[in-house]
Amino acid sequence: MNGVDVFRALHRNRLPGDPLVLPGPWDAVSARACEEAGFPALATPSAGIAAALGHQDGHTPADEMFAAVARVCGAVDIPVSADVEGGYGLEPKELVERLLEAGAVGCNLEDSENGVLEDPHRHADRLAEVRHAAGDRLFVNARVDTFVRGDGDPEQAIARAALYVAAGADCVYPIGAPVEVLPLLRSGIQGPLNVLGKLDGEGPSPTALGELGATRVTFGPGLQRRAALALRGLAAELRNR
Repeated sequence: MNGVDVFRALHRNRLPGDPLVLPGPWDAVSARACEEAGFPALATPSAGIAAALGHQDGHTPADEMFAAVARVCGAVDIPVSADVEGGYGLEPKELVERLLEAGAVGCNLEDSENGVLEDPHRHADRLAEVRHAAGDRLFVNARVDTFVRGDGDPEQAIARAALYVAAGADCVYPIGAPVEVLPLLRSGIQGPLNVLGKLDGEGPSPTALGELGATRVTFGPGLQRRAALALRGLAAELRNR
C-alpha cells in the first residue's frame, strides 16, 4: 500500500479505547524522534510550526508552511498529515498539488477564518472541490470550529460535520469539544472522529478519549510547547552553572 492507503487503513476498525494517536512534530528532528518512538503516523501542527519559525499562530506564510511540512515528510518513512489551516487562499487544485509535492498524505482544513466561523455550506463546497482535486490521494480531516469560534452548540457541530462528510471529508475534527459531549458527537457524526488530546494528565488519556468515541487523538502544538518549556529549563540551568 502507498502512504495514503496506509494512513487511511490506520483509521479503520479502531476498537473503543484504542484510538490512533498522532503526535505533532514541527521539524525534522522531532519527526524522527516520534518515528523512533514507534508511532505509525504523524500530524503536523500549524501552531507548533509557526512558533518554531518565529510566527504567531495563523500568520505563517504558505511557502514557509509547505517547506516545513516537506522537511517533516522527508525525515521519516511513515505517513504524515499536514495542518494547513484554512488553505492559505489557494485554489483547491493548487492546495492539493502543494500538499502532495511536500509529501503529505492528508491535511487538516478548518472552517473559520480570522476567528470567525465560515458559512458551513460554503465551506462544504470548498471541501468538495478539494476532494475532487485530490481524488483518493489525500485523507481530508475537516476541522469543525464550533467549540472554539462559535457558541459551542454540539448539535450545530454535528450539522456542520454532516455537511463536510457529505462533501467528501474522511474525518471530522470538532476541536475543543468538551469531554462530556464526545459521546453525543460520536453518536451523531459519521466516520472517524478526531479529538484534541492533552499531555501529562492535563486531560483524559488517549485510551479514555477512545472509550468516549475518539477514532484518533492529536495534540496540536502540545509537544512543541512542552519541548520549548523543557529547553527553557535546561537553558536556565546552564546559565546558572
